[in-house]
Amino acid sequence: MKKFNIRKVLDGLKEVSSSTPSVQVGPQENHLIPETIQSEHFQLCKTVRHGFPYQPSSMAFDPVQKILAIGTQSGALRLFGRPGVECYCQHESGAAVIQLQFLINEGALVSALADDSVHLWNLRQKRPAILHSLKFNRERITFCHLPFQSKWLYIGTERGNIHIVNVESFTLSGYVIMWNKAIELSSKAHPGPVVHISDNPMDEGKLIIGFESGIVVLWDLKSKKADYRYTYDEAIHSVAWHHEGKQFICSHSDGTLTIWNVRGTGKPIQTITPHGKQPKDGKKPEPCKPILKVEYKTTRIGEPFIILSGGLSYDTVGRRPCLTVMHGKSTAVLEMDYPIVDFLTLCETPYPNDFQEPYAVVVLLEKDLVVIDLAQNGYPIFENPYPLTIHESPVTCCEYFADCPVDLIPALYSVGSRQKRQGYSKKEWPISGGNWGQGTQSYPEIIITGHADGTVKFWDASAIMLQVLYKLKTAKVFDRNRSKEEKGSTEVSDEDPFAIQIMAWCPESRMLCVAGVSANIIIYRFSKLEVTTEVVQLLEVRMQYELNDIESPDGGGGGEQTSAHPTPGASPQTSGPPSHPSTSSNNSDGGSIPCLKVRSTPLKQSPGYQVDLVVQLVWVGGEPPQPITSLALNSSYGLVVFGNSNGLAVVDYIQKTVVLNLGTVELYGSNDPYQRQPRSPRKTRQPSGGLCDINEGSATSEDRCKSPTSAKMSRKLSLPTELKPDLVLLSVCPTRGSNPLDHRDNSFSRSRSSSVTSIDKEAREAISCFQFCETFARKGDSTLTPCVYVGTTLGTVLALALTLPPAGEQRQLQPVIASPTGMLVRLKGSNMRMAFLDSSGALMQPAHEPWFEPNVTADGEEREKVRKRRPVSVSPSTSQDLNECQYAVVCSEKQAKVISLPSQTCIYKHSITETSFILRADVVQMSQGVCVACFCANGHIMTLSVPGLRPLLDVNYLPLTDMRIARTFCFTNLGQAMYLCSPTEIQRITYSLDICENLQEMLGELFTPVETPEAPNRGFFKGLFGGGAQSLDREELFGEISAGKASRSLAQHIPGPGGIEGMKGAASGVVGDLARARIALDERGQKLGELDERTAAMMASADSFSKHAHDMMLKCKDKKWYQF
Repeated sequence: MKKFNIRKVLDGLKEVSSSTPSVQVGPQENHLIPETIQSEHFQLCKTVRHGFPYQPSSMAFDPVQKILAIGTQSGALRLFGRPGVECYCQHESGAAVIQLQFLINEGALVSALADDSVHLWNLRQKRPAILHSLKFNRERITFCHLPFQSKWLYIGTERGNIHIVNVESFTLSGYVIMWNKAIELSSKAHPGPVVHISDNPMDEGKLIIGFESGIVVLWDLKSKKADYRYTYDEAIHSVAWHHEGKQFICSHSDGTLTIWNVRGTGKPIQTITPHGKQPKDGKKPEPCKPILKVEYKTTRIGEPFIILSGGLSYDTVGRRPCLTVMHGKSTAVLEMDYPIVDFLTLCETPYPNDFQEPYAVVVLLEKDLVVIDLAQNGYPIFENPYPLTIHESPVTCCEYFADCPVDLIPALYSVGSRQKRQGYSKKEWPISGGNWGQGTQSYPEIIITGHADGTVKFWDASAIMLQVLYKLKTAKVFDRNRSKEEKGSTEVSDEDPFAIQIMAWCPESRMLCVAGVSANIIIYRFSKLEVTTEVVQLLEVRMQYELNDIESPDGGGGGEQTSAHPTPGASPQTSGPPSHPSTSSNNSDGGSIPCLKVRSTPLKQSPGYQVDLVVQLVWVGGEPPQPITSLALNSSYGLVVFGNSNGLAVVDYIQKTVVLNLGTVELYGSNDPYQRQPRSPRKTRQPSGGLCDINEGSATSEDRCKSPTSAKMSRKLSLPTELKPDLVLLSVCPTRGSNPLDHRDNSFSRSRSSSVTSIDKEAREAISCFQFCETFARKGDSTLTPCVYVGTTLGTVLALALTLPPAGEQRQLQPVIASPTGMLVRLKGSNMRMAFLDSSGALMQPAHEPWFEPNVTADGEEREKVRKRRPVSVSPSTSQDLNECQYAVVCSEKQAKVISLPSQTCIYKHSITETSFILRADVVQMSQGVCVACFCANGHIMTLSVPGLRPLLDVNYLPLTDMRIARTFCFTNLGQAMYLCSPTEIQRITYSLDICENLQEMLGELFTPVETPEAPNRGFFKGLFGGGAQSLDREELFGEISAGKASRSLAQHIPGPGGIEGMKGAASGVVGDLARARIALDERGQKLGELDERTAAMMASADSFSKHAHDMMLKCKDKKWYQF
């Protein structure tokens, strides 16, 4: 007998999820399968984050390295280079990033945070790290400025003071510009926070300081006094220099721009209101909205560019946010889809004292990144190559497939490339820095996202990249135009009726099936040819749960009926009396919401996914259909199976018929373990709810986060149903204004105990998962039969045996027969996932059909040939001897069991968690073997061996902070997993040691050695008579010798973790060595500084000791020994 031990992977890890040992039940001699997979094959780490940075707050660009940095309100930092080179870092404090400044061409970045800390990031390693931090204690940071090729960073504060930081050592200089010294007697009041600092492009010794109140000061750094002060009676938002340093421009809160001469007379030389209406009588134009930022960029030939955000007039209600580009006499107003967070003008030179030659503007919006081409007429935008459109419509569900067929990605790309918009700039994407990683991971990976507006997107996720391949709009199948009267009467106007709830996809046959929130299922085939479908095939299914007193005590024969429109003869299964008239999908009692109406006009279908069949659940007896909770398809059998809280239905999509429509109760037959109470049909309306967590911060989010942890607690859903296993916690929103006549109608409560003997009449048993397989349908069977296994929310596993006609013509004509074969096993909690292993312990994949072109242009012979091909079953089961067994692996939200078939005995069971519950479980193929991967609501990620169910990995990775994670978390083969970490971003993780070890190679390089461009030529006359750029020895001015030391209590220096340790991953060669040497010098300097301080402290204490000793000696000098 094989003995298994629990092995903890990480020392000192508290096993919150209480992994109890696997219990072995029954005879073991026949089930000694050697398990090759061990705990040392697992390690958990984040790999890469894709998508648009959620809630962005700041941006910076390195014009030499061509790298873009974006900071967010949660302290995240995203760095973008050429397409495929991106990086994610996080500030530990989680405070908002208020400003970013590159050390241009140095491979470093300074970030200023809302918690008044400043950090220096080293970008010369694949995973950037913080080298130094400085935390201000007494002042709040409002603005930072780092001049090009300078190591002195100016920091402006809320009090109006400016401090200077040495970026190399991250120490404060003793040189401080105090606000009262800067403004002196020019203003009676405090000038407000510092909103701008920049040095004169032609004279580094002159600094412009903009105060919020409207005062601008030109400060002479050498003489430590103000040369000029410029006062305007409107608040300032930003300041920009002309490159010659003789003029600057300010933007104000009343929508005006003021242009000033440096040697000014106290008044602006020009005042412009870009969007103000000019009154005829010469009065001031009407005030406009504030101009939040302005940039002033010059060109050698032609007029300068003035680019600004904001400043629209107040009477443009409902107008979208705009970026205004003023070039000579032309003014272009570019409308944006979202509010503008920040913008940057990309210029040919990094030198501020040269003609800027702007060529593009990067505009950071709240939910998008737009790059505008300034060199082309009409200012077209560049086509964005980054995967920033994940959130184009909110994501409602995800699936992840690793190791797909190799021809899939090219096929999806070829149909997706035809969907691209026209009218983009012809130039190459200007953010082009960094280099790709040298990874060896070669298998194709695909992520599919389902969205609230009914779109389904396919993404190429191979080798830690992400690129959109193809976008499918499922809403095209339905009529969108509801009449105004209907719209007024329905209460669900703010829902998303087309939202995708569950997706089932067969990569080999390319068949796709999606279930929407409006209780509709659409089956798609993949075609490379365009086709026009005259009539969209529709199948209407009536599913009803009804237990009346007059019915048999075991609850059999619920009132189920079906009607199948495309085929005469409806369906082979019509159980229960036909007590309800045939209702069409939009017929409903009491003005209730109709389901979606399938379009009646011809549908032109482009190459790609094309509708084969639409299945709709219809209203029965005034009750809306219950949402679909589980879905599976099998291309070899030509079947789709789906379930909800009423029961399940099997649909034959080849013949377009319903094969089986059964209430959950009837699956049990006479062996129903539950005493179900009789129930009369409800008359109160149930809204067909939408997926809730679509908009961040909705009122119900707090309630949704409370997860049940004991039998006493209940889950609340507005619909009496559980959702799909990986949607288990997603609640369905009650519609606003719906009248909860009966409280029980709006909540779904069920005990979490597995020993439930009676079910509350509202708490129906929903179908939670399906698995197709060729296996033993009944106990003691000796032959393999096509089956579909069914898991329910009460932990029961039942089976349906399928009888399929022979392939070819017979398959089109003879009916498929599905018959329940009873209960197999029961587990604690709702069933999540099932899988089958052969006698050697190898994972058996369900049978599938290879892809064929459905729209063959020939006379049908070719298609018939394709159709007659035998379906492929990749499982080894087909060649099994009759006496060999199989194993069914079943995982519920509490435990896992392995069942031997056909004996149906439980040979292993393991309690995964007692105090929490599992949100997602998958049986995955690793390179070393098969395992069960689980994500638990308490944040633990666990893996178990198969079939022995030994715990191999248990890491407390991620506390469940919101339902989005629960809804989108998925594991896939070869140690890959993903989830949506924010509404706009996908976080990919790995639990495989192999990938963790190769990750460093796969990641891209942000820093590449590039020569800094030459400084602009001063010219002969400028050199002779002066007037060129004046340099300044900042070291002499700000260094400790002349400026002294700064107050220690002002800011605290914190050495970062990215010191020598952080450099280990840096690029090898001269660049890496230089960077390492520099950091080593920094650290040495720091240590010497500390040693210096300690020596000084010791000398001071020695001095004081000697003084005390001397005083004591003087005191006691004249005393006799007896006087002591």
